[in-house]
Amino acid sequence: MKTSLILTLVGPDRPGLVSAVSACAGAHGANWMESRLTRLAGQFAGVVRLEVDAAAADALERGLSGLVAEGLKLAVVRADADAAAQARLARLELVGHDRPGIVRDISAVLARHGLSIDALETACESASMSGEPLFRARAELAVPAGVGLAAVRNDLEALANELMVDLDFEEVSEPAG
Repeated sequence: MKTSLILTLVGPDRPGLVSAVSACAGAHGANWMESRLTRLAGQFAGVVRLEVDAAAADALERGLSGLVAEGLKLAVVRADADAAAQARLARLELVGHDRPGIVRDISAVLARHGLSIDALETACESASMSGEPLFRARAELAVPAGVGLAAVRNDLEALANELMVDLDFEEVSEPAG
């Protein structure tokens, strides 16, 4: 039986951090399944899902706690390796002048309709012509069965008009089954 360990890691960025995590995982027979790793304001930040035999999970977790000596803050959560039935997937892309509250407002609409954010990437950059801050977001969303995307789209488009941003929202897959 397999178990997933979800790690969150944060600490001063330096060469070798990913190597230290992967070496520990390999030493305990874990498989690196997926991750999101980045550098934010000089800090290494990451989320990693490892899959390991249930019998080796405690030893792996103890081994991972040694990463604190590498300067990392670490949290480990166990999850069932067999994911729940996959919901339909949708994608949202947004671009517009930056202002406080865009993520709050968009995520409130999604939550109101029961959509879950599977992945969210955001960035602020200078607009090419004006140099003003431009906000970009891309989200992958899980859409529960029975949720109509037309109502979600209507609410998102109304909010996009209010925020004066360009927004694209589309279903990208049906659930596996």
